[in-house]
Amino acid sequence: MIQKKLFGEYEGRKVERAVLESDKAQVSILSFGCATQDWIIARSSGDLRVMQGFATMDEFVSKSASHGIIAGRVANRIAGAKFDLDGKTYHLTTKAGPHSLHGGVTGLGKRLWNMDTDSETNSVRLTYASPDGEEGYPGAVAFSVTMTLDGSKLVWEMSGQPDRATPINLAQHNYYNLNGEGTALDHVLQVDAEHYTPTDDLLIPDGTIKSVEGTRYDFRQAVAMRAIDPQGLGVDMNLVLRGGRNTSIAAATAVGDKSGVVMKVWTDQPAIQAYNSVMAKDGTKGLSGVEYGKFSGLCLEAQHFPDAVHHANFPSVIRTPENPYYQYYAVDIAG
Repeated sequence: MIQKKLFGEYEGRKVERAVLESDKAQVSILSFGCATQDWIIARSSGDLRVMQGFATMDEFVSKSASHGIIAGRVANRIAGAKFDLDGKTYHLTTKAGPHSLHGGVTGLGKRLWNMDTDSETNSVRLTYASPDGEEGYPGAVAFSVTMTLDGSKLVWEMSGQPDRATPINLAQHNYYNLNGEGTALDHVLQVDAEHYTPTDDLLIPDGTIKSVEGTRYDFRQAVAMRAIDPQGLGVDMNLVLRGGRNTSIAAATAVGDKSGVVMKVWTDQPAIQAYNSVMAKDGTKGLSGVEYGKFSGLCLEAQHFPDAVHHANFPSVIRTPENPYYQYYAVDIAG
């Protein structure tokens, strides 16, 4: 039986927490931001926490850098916080300088979702009705995210049903440390991506798609992040997955250098934003007092390309009542 318990309050409303359990993992989920709050795996040597989170609602509000959330309506960046659609210009709330990031000032990651549980399927379903004009976006959208724990694998099924044409691009934003603490720079990473979308200094794509060869984004073969980036410049880049995504084949794999824990990621999306916490602030502490500083975590955010609304050569993120949004994303962590 999955139980929902009070986690805290946000703007005077109750935030619920549900815990999914199997013989291999325990995953905690919040109604705030549709967030994964904690993930612990069972090992013969003892349980290991493999993701970053916070113990209280106050910490989520004051410390979180999108930890565990579902980012949207449009994850990542939209240049100038505006776009044109059907002859009209829409102005969005700004975040990340003059641009829009992860849906705006609030976005889906700071909304309260309705939560329902299903013990038979070991799943949690969260829903949120985003009204027309929220954060500047056109149309009302009925969002739904179902998370199901099956052994060591957690599956997200995300959908968005708009009442008119509007951009939608969701991304799951967990930060992982497969050693449990310390740096993630020595994690070994492999991503099935031969290209990336270069950006300016504010991470806005220039519209080109280039080969990863010879760059610090070349994870075609498994490599430690420190080894491919000896200068410590960091990774925060949209990696273009090879075409014809097959969700039975892992899009990315990461291995904890000290623990040997293996994480595999599956997605039906065209890209993954790989981010190794290069912009994290040293001194931030989370669960069990572990420090979440620079390079302490790894995010593998399945998504459509950033700023796709401004580049006709990028896959479209415009969804309609006849062509609603859907994403399959799964993560398996074991070892």
